[in-house]
Amino acid sequence: RVSDRMLSVQPDTKPKGCAGCNRKIKDRFLLKALDKFWHEDCLKCACCDCRLGEVGSTLYTKANLILCRRDYLRLFGVTGNCAACSKLIPAFEMVMRAKENVYHLDCFACQLCNQRFCVGDKFFLKNNMILCQTDYEEGLLKEGYAPQIR
Repeated sequence: RVSDRMLSVQPDTKPKGCAGCNRKIKDRFLLKALDKFWHEDCLKCACCDCRLGEVGSTLYTKANLILCRRDYLRLFGVTGNCAACSKLIPAFEMVMRAKENVYHLDCFACQLCNQRFCVGDKFFLKNNMILCQTDYEEGLLKEGYAPQIR
């Protein structure tokens, strides 16, 4: 991961050469990444050609490739399997986590009633199963003890 990239105002000295196209950078602004200078349009992801000079974007480099985050993760990121459906989760996909378990967003639901969780909803992990509050409390009652109600 590279974070030394920044938008610079070119000093009034001799124009810098662009590492992407090898032409002189005559623009007022230039990018500096990987200790080289770039036109804003020349610093692009090697896979998808998206511009990497946008404010707040991060570039990644590996195997002599300059990549956006999504393509870096797609090519080199660690993938895993969903704890609910056991299918592969691509490295660039958003996930939900509960302890060491990782889930597709669509799979993160009560494993008894399939209720989907919204941000802020309570969920419980019992015997490695995700449960909503209702199913968790019903399970506790069946086991012979009631949960603490506050």
